[in-house]
Amino acid sequence: MEKQQEPLQRGEILGAVEALREEAVSKLSELVSYPSLLGQEAEAQAAVARTFKQLGLEVEQFEVDKEKIRHHPGYSPSLIEYKGRANVVGVHQPKGPVQGRSLILNGHIDVVPVGHPKLWSTPPFQPRVVGDRLYGRGAADMKAGIVAYMTAFTALRNLGYEPAATVYLQSVIEEECTGNGALACLVEGYTADAALIPEPSDEGVMSAQLGVLWLSIEVFGIPVHAAQAQEGISATAYAQYLVEQLRELERAWNEPSARHPVYCNHTHPINFNLGRIQGGEWPSSVPTHCKVDVRIGYYPGKKAAQVKAEIEEVLRQAHASHPQAAALQYEVGYGGFQGDGLVVDMEQPLIAMLMGCHSDLWERQPAQRAFTATTDVKFFHLYGSIPSTCYGPSGSSIHGIDEWVSIDSMQRVAAVYALFIARWCGLNRLH
Repeated sequence: MEKQQEPLQRGEILGAVEALREEAVSKLSELVSYPSLLGQEAEAQAAVARTFKQLGLEVEQFEVDKEKIRHHPGYSPSLIEYKGRANVVGVHQPKGPVQGRSLILNGHIDVVPVGHPKLWSTPPFQPRVVGDRLYGRGAADMKAGIVAYMTAFTALRNLGYEPAATVYLQSVIEEECTGNGALACLVEGYTADAALIPEPSDEGVMSAQLGVLWLSIEVFGIPVHAAQAQEGISATAYAQYLVEQLRELERAWNEPSARHPVYCNHTHPINFNLGRIQGGEWPSSVPTHCKVDVRIGYYPGKKAAQVKAEIEEVLRQAHASHPQAAALQYEVGYGGFQGDGLVVDMEQPLIAMLMGCHSDLWERQPAQRAFTATTDVKFFHLYGSIPSTCYGPSGSSIHGIDEWVSIDSMQRVAAVYALFIARWCGLNRLH
């Protein structure tokens, strides 16, 4: 394609985005106020749909059809049903001539649990602005990213332009536990020449991400009265024993000689997180049952099936070596993430243009970041053959207490996205 003269100047884009600052803060505050936890995404998604309509987009909403995706290699076992839980897609089709390349802007509306509310300075779904920071669960991860791409699209429109190619603005469910929302978009046929996700990245460009596997271990012990506790076998104690044996594998994968090259400079890339433990029945009884849920990180290049086999072999050996193995039982189950990792080709045109947009606006190169988490980029990259990465704002306490996002950073990201849309998709003048 012959290079077209760029119709917009740096100052025009920055001015158009800055003019939307108050609106962006208001929109983010509204989205944060909706507690879009797993299964409770509908109210927030309705707000997204309203905004997409205001932007003149064709709004398409659909529930995840598990029968369509459950045999897909990217499927993760779902945790709850999908009835009443829709993905929302805003579709832009240019009114003028198609001159550029198509684009997906994807974000997830779901948020993780808040932890104990008493630890928060203010209620987690009561947005609070203090200086440059907007606090609240989901502010950084990743409702600010959704607002950033909305702002970018609005800024171009306010300058009198439309993207000269198809653009899909996606707001999906379940990024935090399966990714099945984004997978369903892919299976439904939403595809493009590139995809960007404004996950919080401190305005850096994602170069890789880990695979993530969720597993549960159920343990069954031998109950006795607490007065004779030494004669029983505590299910909770045995569950802790099995988790500690898994920690040995975690330590082995973090050894410098075992690392993927992209993660050689990370201090501790692989984490086996004991995220939940449920066990015991009565203070005066030795526990008969315990269930632990563990999140396993693993390097790009490994497959979930391979990781499962390694985990199960560690548990088998741990059980066999326990002195009371004959009296103990355990079961392994899988629900939630089974998502492989990936490495982004940092020389491809998408990355070059994205990094160029950042450096042209801010006169510095963005950092390249290898994520130690997973994102929905895996579906575009591994299964859609769609060039893709993450680039999003700065924030902190993600999945923690008093989560916040930088408003200035959200605005800077919006400006980069506006310039990227202009260059990648081309622009038509609105009449």
